[in-house]
Amino acid sequence: TEHSIQLNRQVPHQSRQQSRISRRSGTGWWERLCRVLPLRKAYDQHQVDHADQEAQLEATADELSSLKFHLDSVDETLTKFGTSRIQGLEDEAIKRRRERDSPNVAAVFVWISWKPLGNPTNPQYLALGVTIFLVIALQASFSAYQEWTTSRIMASITSMLPTESIVTRNGTMSKIMAADLVQGDVVHVRGGDKIPADLRLIEASRDLRFDRSMLTGESDAVVATVNSTDENYLETRNIAVMGTHVTQGSGVGVVIGTGDSTVMGRIAKMTTSKGTEKTLLQIEITRFVVVVACLSLVIGTTLLVMWAAWLRKSYPTFLLLSDALVNSTGVIIAFVPEGLPICLMLILTLIAKRMQRQNVLVKNLTTVKTLGFVNAICSDKTGTLTQKLMTVVHAGFLDMSLTTNKLKTRYSSGQSAAVQRLYDTAALCNGSTFDSQTMSLPIADRRVNGDATDTAILRFAEHLRPVSQAQSEYRKLFEIPFNSKNKWMLSLQERVEGGSAPVLLIKGAPDVLLPRCSFIQDSKGDVHVLDKNSLEQLMALQRRWSGEGQRVLMLCRREFHGSNPFAGREDDPAELEVIVAAHNTDLCIVGLVGIVDPPRKEIPSVVDICRRAGIRVFMVTGDFALTAAAIARQCHIITNDGVDSIVDIRAKALEHAPGALADTRGEKPVLNECASQVQSNDGVTSLVLSGSELVGLQAEHWNIICGYSEIVFARTTPEQKLLIVQELRARENYVAVTGDGVNDSPALKAAHIGVAMGGGSEVAKEAADMVLLDNNFSSIVVAIENGRLVFENLKKVLLYLLPAGSFAEFVPMLLNMSLGVPLPLSVIFMIIICMLTDVWASISLMYESPESDIMLRAPRNPKKEHLVNLKFFGQAYGFIGLMEALFAHIIFFV
Repeated sequence: TEHSIQLNRQVPHQSRQQSRISRRSGTGWWERLCRVLPLRKAYDQHQVDHADQEAQLEATADELSSLKFHLDSVDETLTKFGTSRIQGLEDEAIKRRRERDSPNVAAVFVWISWKPLGNPTNPQYLALGVTIFLVIALQASFSAYQEWTTSRIMASITSMLPTESIVTRNGTMSKIMAADLVQGDVVHVRGGDKIPADLRLIEASRDLRFDRSMLTGESDAVVATVNSTDENYLETRNIAVMGTHVTQGSGVGVVIGTGDSTVMGRIAKMTTSKGTEKTLLQIEITRFVVVVACLSLVIGTTLLVMWAAWLRKSYPTFLLLSDALVNSTGVIIAFVPEGLPICLMLILTLIAKRMQRQNVLVKNLTTVKTLGFVNAICSDKTGTLTQKLMTVVHAGFLDMSLTTNKLKTRYSSGQSAAVQRLYDTAALCNGSTFDSQTMSLPIADRRVNGDATDTAILRFAEHLRPVSQAQSEYRKLFEIPFNSKNKWMLSLQERVEGGSAPVLLIKGAPDVLLPRCSFIQDSKGDVHVLDKNSLEQLMALQRRWSGEGQRVLMLCRREFHGSNPFAGREDDPAELEVIVAAHNTDLCIVGLVGIVDPPRKEIPSVVDICRRAGIRVFMVTGDFALTAAAIARQCHIITNDGVDSIVDIRAKALEHAPGALADTRGEKPVLNECASQVQSNDGVTSLVLSGSELVGLQAEHWNIICGYSEIVFARTTPEQKLLIVQELRARENYVAVTGDGVNDSPALKAAHIGVAMGGGSEVAKEAADMVLLDNNFSSIVVAIENGRLVFENLKKVLLYLLPAGSFAEFVPMLLNMSLGVPLPLSVIFMIIICMLTDVWASISLMYESPESDIMLRAPRNPKKEHLVNLKFFGQAYGFIGLMEALFAHIIFFV
């Protein structure tokens, strides 16, 4: 059954006419003025348009409140949209619906000086006025062309950032572009995804959460359900609204709206976007314009006052009013650097083109200059510093560790129960799936839908035996997907044949799961009590692998012999949740797996470049401390043999302020003193901290931590990543954060510059200011260099325009009016030089390449080093301007 949404946008003519009459009947001063002026018609039209807009807004609100998709049951929803949970839409239905629906994608003063003030008239003033008008038109045309070119470049860059969705069509799961979705498509979502269309949920995991803050303003994530929870379409929890994000969990939904028929689409049609906060570049340019404009007006007014108060009375025939107006206007125009807007637009356009060649998406070009201030980069590890090509290289039991090839040999013999349990846990407790279209390819080349860790475990299991065979033998009863807070995944499985109780499978971080474990198996499959000696053996193996840079995961299970606590509750998710939580203890450790994720090749050199540029690179990861430290050494983030820990931080804090730590929570952070002490005592210092060690730290501790030159933050949660960024910012650090996961998004938003990887989650890319489309970390260096180049080239342009185009031309004008010195240049030539000759010469400065030492300088502090300051004006006017004026007069007279 085909279904389409017909929107009623009609507003009763009578009520609209009454609204217009009521607005026209006002008696304010503006209404009375409009009745006697020709503005009446325009005013009435404005009121009519305003009334129409209000009526349309009311109609949109009524449409949203009248939607009832959330009240339909799952079966009714599938029937209404003519789709199936298993098969999805067929090709013919997709074609028909795609055809039906829209894609989910100063001269005035000069003129009057000729007439009527000019007596007799001076033809030069007419020529001057015409020249100014022509130059203004030329500049406006050039600016319009540059804006059009820039918008095209930005549009082409934005199109390089596709949004994909996983759908079920013709009975198979596949990835398609979000713009190709149609009503009735069955869409699969998981943590980190951006909802591509309005969805009616038909399946939802226990921990499925949506971030609706962009719609409701509430920061807390919304718990998703299958059943309706509210009569209001926007309040119910079984609707996933387009544009919102999945913070955790997984689910399946039917597309009920695409494009303009979605909630966001209807709102976007009736409202305009909110004004964005000014960037540092915009603040600097505004500050400069205000200073120069005030200065030019003061100088121009001073010349007029000088003529009116002195020359007009003492020397009435020396200058007429028209001459004084032209002179003052000429000085005002000369003082303003007319080439600055064009140069500024050009440099941003050049950056856009350069970034496009580097596969970098910059959402707001003016934020690039902010990168020139960055002095600290907090980078995630997986997928940012590493290749995100995880591979299982080792598997370990209580008494033995094996490579994956040797493990396959043991599994093929069919005589190892230990390997069978390890395989079952890896294959069944997994949130990733192979793309059906790539199943014919070798295992390493197949495309996988899921995160990097689950992908590595899935390929590891497939290497031993096809995962599809294991999945056909079991039925999943309950699942808790992995998230960055729990750091584990759980799956409750039972055999299809029946006859045995379900088995509880769980995998995750060893330090998190160990408190839940009571037993451990050896390589023969014999189960032993987890005593002190067994625990020490296991931890020694973990430390050895972690020291080699491997991510270590623990695989556990719990079997229920003789009893089945889940009997009769298999179809009740709420009951299962309670029972699973109660029995998620006394687990048996099946084994450990070691996963290798090699660093990107460019990372060590990029970190070295950043260090020479005065930028510290910190690693902020959720991985184990030893693993993170090993990878940090490979990336050159840590270069010292000796590394400090939280013990050293507490000792230094006591040494710096003994007995005062208990009262430092409310103190304002102070960086300079503590940082200089750490640097001067130890030189380059290194520090490794775990997330749990950040709890309870006071301001004095953070003062010392932020003074280290090399830091690794391990086992961090999203809240702790956010805390790290906030503490760095509080100590006058300009922070850039790089990441690709959902857990990175709070820190990406809080940083001065958020940088996401193109292969990362939609949540991370939405939160970031810049996206590296090719996942190349070295592009950050290019962006930082461009940020510094903007500042340098703008300063060169201003230093060229201000002395010659303003002060050097003001001096002869002042000498002419005060001492009667002949003018070396007429006003018309002065204007032509300022608005034509100087502009093109200054544009060439924007094309200058970076200085050879631009990445060897310390980052600028925008609070102390402005684009222009008193020193800059002193050099431009007091030194270069006077020299140019002096030598120009000498050349003129000689």
